[in-house]
Amino acid sequence: MPVLVITGTGTEVGKTITTAAVAAAAVAAGRSVAVLKAAQTGVRPDEPGDAQEVARLAGPVTTAELARYPEPLAPATAARRADRAPVRPREIAEAAAKLATEHDLVLVEGAGGLLVRFDDAGGTLADAAQLLGAPVLVVATAGLGTLNTTDLTARELRSRELELAGVVIGGWPDSPDLAMRCNVTDLPEVADAPLLGALPLGAGALAPADFRAAAPSWLAPWLDGVWDAEAFRARESA
Repeated sequence: MPVLVITGTGTEVGKTITTAAVAAAAVAAGRSVAVLKAAQTGVRPDEPGDAQEVARLAGPVTTAELARYPEPLAPATAARRADRAPVRPREIAEAAAKLATEHDLVLVEGAGGLLVRFDDAGGTLADAAQLLGAPVLVVATAGLGTLNTTDLTARELRSRELELAGVVIGGWPDSPDLAMRCNVTDLPEVADAPLLGALPLGAGALAPADFRAAAPSWLAPWLDGVWDAEAFRARESA
């Protein structure tokens, strides 16, 4: 798994914090990690972006950002409105492949969901994953509506013959409601892929040292963690 593409079922689902947790767990396991943010939108030139937030939380990782656009829009739209060159899937794949020659693990974080457009030709993160031949990790929300968006994302990945590594819940509350508890069982079924973790809601607000220490407990062994999906399911769905 030299390259892992991380996407979400939509915006604000916990994708960046999940990327940070995967990076922190890999670093704790002794692996060298690079984080590639394909296109950063809605951030000024002097502000830290998602890649920098991952580094703040995860620790010693290499970060790279291919483009930055000021307005909080889909990358293709933001590039067009800023009159700047878009980021194309081939550029994402080439940058990730280069980082993979120097690191044990490269995490490629997308923008929004899987089919958000990066360029005027309709290029997406899914296209970059196909060029890389890389597995895709899907970050999903915990509550009502997540089964539909997760199923749609998983179906699109399968239609492109891309490997869906699994699903991570990007924010799990202290007091989950009925839908959330049921979704723990249903998410891996609709995705036809394992549940590989659940991050506590608000994990990004932890002090970096606490975040790094806890990250492996939120993720399954496939992601260098110790999280037990069956134990979590039994506890939370009871």
